[in-house]
Amino acid sequence: MRLQLEKPLAIFDLEATGLNITKERIVQIAILKINPDGSEEKFESLINPEIHISEEVTKIHGIKNEDVANAPTFKEISEKIVAFIENADLAGYNSNKFDIPLLAEELLRVGSSFDISTKKFIDVQNIFHKMEQRTLVAALKFYCNQELVNAHDAMSDTTATWEVLKAQLERYPELEGNIDFLSKFTKNGNTIDFAGRLAYNDKNEAIYNFGKHKGKTVKEVNRLEPGYYSWFISPQTDFPLYTKQKLKEIMDGLKAVKTEINTQLTIEDKLAALQNKFKK
Repeated sequence: MRLQLEKPLAIFDLEATGLNITKERIVQIAILKINPDGSEEKFESLINPEIHISEEVTKIHGIKNEDVANAPTFKEISEKIVAFIENADLAGYNSNKFDIPLLAEELLRVGSSFDISTKKFIDVQNIFHKMEQRTLVAALKFYCNQELVNAHDAMSDTTATWEVLKAQLERYPELEGNIDFLSKFTKNGNTIDFAGRLAYNDKNEAIYNFGKHKGKTVKEVNRLEPGYYSWFISPQTDFPLYTKQKLKEIMDGLKAVKTEINTQLTIEDKLAALQNKFKK
């Protein structure tokens, strides 16, 4: 196996009540953890989303409301999930856009202190799209000559993703088999949050990456339109909790720098006053 692991890699897939990261809930999670010694561990569970699963969504993944009625809620199972992945990096198929942001939202929603942003992320779909431009079903057929049975079952999709990743590493010698390289290779641009609403510019300054202030730094927008930040993080807006959290961290950092500058100016003013006093 060309993949070099210094710590476990947790490949996972989520099935949910829909595609809206901020509103939908997880109904099934499956995780396949690959350890550095090559051994594998599995974790999977249905989850009671505590909201209705529509018939349209059930037609996609096959999970009905009655299937999850007696399943644990995410809050009840969150500690087990965190314990299973806390020492691992994360991988999935379309995971940078969906699974990781949705998992981060659910963790924040239940008050978990687990910081998912400390992980490295590998999105197998991004490798596939950059190399061949296909779907998971086609990827399994293309790389492994296998048919994907039970598509949209979380563990079936997870296992297929693992098979495709191994085959990709064998097929493309230019892909380094280490987590640092693959994480950077599959990252979507220079974004700060999972939804891509915030990003870094070429000067490594935090900017808004959408709407009327797209391309402007957070610092500049705060000067031009001070109320924009309050509107952004208010409960009335539909931005993901993780995005709001990252923006708050950026603003806290800007305030800390401003305070430090003001403190330094105050000290310099005092020193200047003392020097003038002694001159007299």
